[in-house]
Amino acid sequence: MSAITFNGIGENTRGMTEAQRLWWIAGLSMLPVRFIQGFIYWGGGSRRFIYAPSKLDPHMPTWMANKFQTAMPGALFGADHIISYMLQHFYLLYAGIILFSAVELVFGAMLIAGLLTRLSALVSMGLAAVLMAMFGWQGATCIDEWTMAAANLAMGATLMLAGGSAYSLDNVRLRRKPALADSAWFRWTAGSLPLPEMGRHGFRNLALAMFAFVAVYDVGTYSYYRGSVVTPFHSGPVSATKHHLTLAKAVLLPGGGVRFHVYLDGGTPEAPAHVVAADLIDGDGHSVAHWDAAALSKLPKTAFANDYAYNKFAAGPFGIRAKMGAAATVTLPPVAPGVKGAKFVRLTDVDGRKFSAVIAEER
Repeated sequence: MSAITFNGIGENTRGMTEAQRLWWIAGLSMLPVRFIQGFIYWGGGSRRFIYAPSKLDPHMPTWMANKFQTAMPGALFGADHIISYMLQHFYLLYAGIILFSAVELVFGAMLIAGLLTRLSALVSMGLAAVLMAMFGWQGATCIDEWTMAAANLAMGATLMLAGGSAYSLDNVRLRRKPALADSAWFRWTAGSLPLPEMGRHGFRNLALAMFAFVAVYDVGTYSYYRGSVVTPFHSGPVSATKHHLTLAKAVLLPGGGVRFHVYLDGGTPEAPAHVVAADLIDGDGHSVAHWDAAALSKLPKTAFANDYAYNKFAAGPFGIRAKMGAAATVTLPPVAPGVKGAKFVRLTDVDGRKFSAVIAEER
């Protein structure tokens, strides 16, 4: 197909072939999709670089590392291990956040302007897939993060296939250098022209392959997070509404104290979790040592060895407080001498939920 430029909505289409006219209509039809897809990502990057730079300031509570940490418990495909590693290596974390934000800003702006539209759309698909794997499980009433990323993945695939050529810098380049119409790299990366000829079934097979990827990825992650596809609705492997604590490596200390590792691996990042009681439990289920909210709220900072420097476990006004994704080794001091028979350590949160782990005497 020869090069076609879009000089205005009212341009004369009488001299076009039917195929050219249909491509012209498709280009105009894709304009809102291209613009909004670009604006979504440009908005994410511009908030951090321009409008809310505190998100990129490690000394501010809005620092993006905190949000990354809240995503860690429910992240898919091993992304939780990657996030954990980055959280423990500041320079890698900082570089990753800056790079991710810059990619959103630059390629979002390129989509808005229609510059290398197909390449930008492909990058936006990658961003959507990553965001869905990291944050897709979150959302109090529905999987809010998943919904946005799922739509972005489909929009990116559509732009990758169709181009979205109207009112674009790709079109300006083509008008200035018509020879680009014969360039395979231009057709694959830009959006002004259809993809290069791929044989009788080539484009169909490419379109169906991209459709299959989008459908399987979107529907598969939705089913994993919430069911409602071939299984009944469920709250997901990681609850986005109810805080959950996982206790491990519990050790009974001389004198009746206890040390254990605790990880806040479920719940909403919008509110911290509050632990209002801790107990040592014997084999019959009786408490042999008890720390109430007042005792827990007086714990010194040295009682908490946090795994990460961002969201932490710490003493709060109502006991122990923790933000989503926090993990720490906690040491509770003795409350009574000669504690015997303790088999479990148990924490109780403000909603009455109890979490426990088997303990062993320190050797």
